[in-house]
Amino acid sequence: MPLVECVPNFSEGRDPVVIAAIRDAIAGTPGAHVLDVSSDVSHHRTVVTFVASLDAAVPAALAAMRVARDRIDLTQHSGEHPRIGATDVVPFIPLDGATMDDCIALARELGERAARELDVPVYLYERAATTPARENLADVRRGEFEGLREDVRTNSARRPDFGGAALHPTAGATAVGARPFLVAYNIYLGDKSNLPVAKEVAKAIRGSSGGLRYVKGLGMEVDGQAQVSMNLVDTEKTPLHRVFDFVKTEAAAYGVTPTWSEIVGLVPERVILEAGARHIQLRGFSKAMLLETKVREVASGGESLDAFVSRVASPTPTPGGGSVAAHAGALGAALAQMVSGLTVGRKKYAAVDDEMKQLALQASALRRTLTELVTRDAESYDGVRLAYQQPKDTDEQQTARATAIREALINAAMVPLETARTAVEVASVAAALAERGNTNAVSDACVAALLAEAACKGAVLNVRINVASLDDAGTERGAALASEARKLLDAASMHARIAEAAAERAMVPGGPTA
Repeated sequence: MPLVECVPNFSEGRDPVVIAAIRDAIAGTPGAHVLDVSSDVSHHRTVVTFVASLDAAVPAALAAMRVARDRIDLTQHSGEHPRIGATDVVPFIPLDGATMDDCIALARELGERAARELDVPVYLYERAATTPARENLADVRRGEFEGLREDVRTNSARRPDFGGAALHPTAGATAVGARPFLVAYNIYLGDKSNLPVAKEVAKAIRGSSGGLRYVKGLGMEVDGQAQVSMNLVDTEKTPLHRVFDFVKTEAAAYGVTPTWSEIVGLVPERVILEAGARHIQLRGFSKAMLLETKVREVASGGESLDAFVSRVASPTPTPGGGSVAAHAGALGAALAQMVSGLTVGRKKYAAVDDEMKQLALQASALRRTLTELVTRDAESYDGVRLAYQQPKDTDEQQTARATAIREALINAAMVPLETARTAVEVASVAAALAERGNTNAVSDACVAALLAEAACKGAVLNVRINVASLDDAGTERGAALASEARKLLDAASMHARIAEAAAERAMVPGGPTA
């Protein structure tokens, strides 16, 4: 079932009764599940994280907005964080099986309903924005509630996407959007006397000021401390550890050192794990090295087919073509195992019974290998990505980075090469089954061979694309891998043609039957 994450922000961080009412409104919506509630007294703000089906996402968000409209009065509200509404922002983020287009559609549906049912005007932002001028949330919130309340009446450019030319008198307006996963991250720089430093550091780091492209930042005072408050809008391109190092370096120029940092709401485990691996300079790290990852896989009986397909459909680079190629090969091996099982023990095929038993064992082993290669291929891509993220400020760092990239690319080529080798074996088994196995299942054996051929072709493409990215120092090794890949593809195609020929013979009228 496709799921989306929704992270509405409410302009209330001090009244536990109101916060509980908002949470309960979401939790009481069938198909919606609250994961986290984070409140901050100084920001006077609460962030709720929930996941929901596509059908439940809008009703859950709307229920919370109704409570916020009735229980929060912005004319009596003040806090450190900028805001334009009782429900300030409502972003939708695609998760398993959902796409960014799904989230854009949800944002527009919520905007229309909020304006019509709650009389709260809505601005669409980020990916849901109807104009480039509203993609940046900071531009939508410019002037905050008080400034926007006056500006919207006279400035047509500030009119909402849904609703009239006036804000709700106490609930203001809401920004509703669709975006990738965002990490809310704050770094503290000691006493409030360092607030000018926090403001300078925030200016230096935010992308709009020429800093890190996927970072938004503000310097503010929170609980008597100077804080650099940030939103990391793409942790793939700007990872957490790079943000911390940047802030630390900038603050050091003023003689200030970070005292601690915090994450508001939830964060993908990948973000924290990569930061830890980088801190201890751990090479080749992947989730497959974690005990808990293996335990979860065993406890859950492995990933379901629907879950795998949903992950492939998601707008993330893994699992990609290499994993899908290995998965196709595993399906081919499974079909081959089925055909051999349909042949073993049949009187008509007694002469090949021992061969069929051996082919069944071989197909089973090949299926397990290819299933493992599905995961290994995704991990090899992660290795390349991490290598490219290594620092390159000094000559020594550039040399180390080049070496890491080269080795990661070689590994990323060797994994699909193993997939190609295994797929050739599957194709060979399938061809033998097509020629000598149960003729009633010859089409299944043929499909197995064709899947193996497709797996080999896909794997070879992944070998070639990684080899093509190698520098001069890796050319010789890359050429050897590419040469073997071409030979494997010829072998897989040969076995597939043999299986096809057997299937064609079986389909001739009056041909072989069981």
